[in-house]
Amino acid sequence: MAGLMRALIIDAALSASVRSVAVPVPGPGQVVVTVHRVGICGTDVELFTRELPYFEQGKSRFPLSPGHEWCGTVSAIGTGVDPRWVGERVTGDTMLGCGQCDRCASGRHHVCENRSEIGIAGWPGALAEKLLVPIESLHRLPAAVDDRAGALVEPGGNALRAVRAAQAGPGRRLLIWGPGSIGLLATAFAHAAGADVHVVGLDAHREELAKSFGASRYWTMGELPTGTYDAVIDATGDEGVPAQALRFAEPAGQVVFIGLARKASLIDTRDVALNDLTVTGILGASAGLAPAIGHYADGRVDPGPLAQVLVGLDRAAEALAGQLDPGAGTKIHIDPRL
Repeated sequence: MAGLMRALIIDAALSASVRSVAVPVPGPGQVVVTVHRVGICGTDVELFTRELPYFEQGKSRFPLSPGHEWCGTVSAIGTGVDPRWVGERVTGDTMLGCGQCDRCASGRHHVCENRSEIGIAGWPGALAEKLLVPIESLHRLPAAVDDRAGALVEPGGNALRAVRAAQAGPGRRLLIWGPGSIGLLATAFAHAAGADVHVVGLDAHREELAKSFGASRYWTMGELPTGTYDAVIDATGDEGVPAQALRFAEPAGQVVFIGLARKASLIDTRDVALNDLTVTGILGASAGLAPAIGHYADGRVDPGPLAQVLVGLDRAAEALAGQLDPGAGTKIHIDPRL
């Protein structure tokens, strides 16, 4: 008989609690990870409030166990898995493709029509003592990447994909809209690539944090820049920002949308066509996970200051409800072992 473990379960909008559930048993090609750290993400909050569009699309449904920004240690393996994985510190991909379709075969498993998403759609998440994952989704964590940074690899992978879409590099000027976790990580990756990075926030309360991540200038909604930039990244949840982002992009530049607003965003496509802009949307961290780990391991980017508050699983529901103060950072981390 399988043992029991603690896991956070969201059973309805604004209703979550820690419950005893069966410990997962790895099947062929699967492993079980003992979870060390999990980050609370805006997507998790939208699952808790039932505001994530996935509910209306039929991709997410209650009850569910959230948590997709995680790290831990492999503690059990299924058949066909190399025993040397046991004891490895790892993190992993949120996007689990079917492995059979043309998209998966061409490396686009993150947009597989039949994909599962850990902790979001069709696969139990990491806000639990143990997590079941397929072996092919795992990435080893070097010793230089501690557990705090390990649980920030997934948002880092998203941010790095956005920065690469913006073609950040020496001589390039980037405007990053939104000093949340993704926006600040994008600032750090773009700065590491040699770009001159400006950040826009609602107000000035994250100015010092943004500058510590590499921003050379910080703007607010009350004092916006007057010029244009080679690329603009929208990392906000504000439905009005996408249209503004287009206006700050230099003709023939790049605009990258990684933030998701709860309401539909309206843009004038004439701003895109008449300025010859390249517009890119970013979904998921998949292709950015390994290079994000590399940036963390060699010190080009230190994500640690984003997560300065660590609590146990019994306070995860408070974190989802926005009742915990992240302090000087942007993110609450959960240790399910506490």
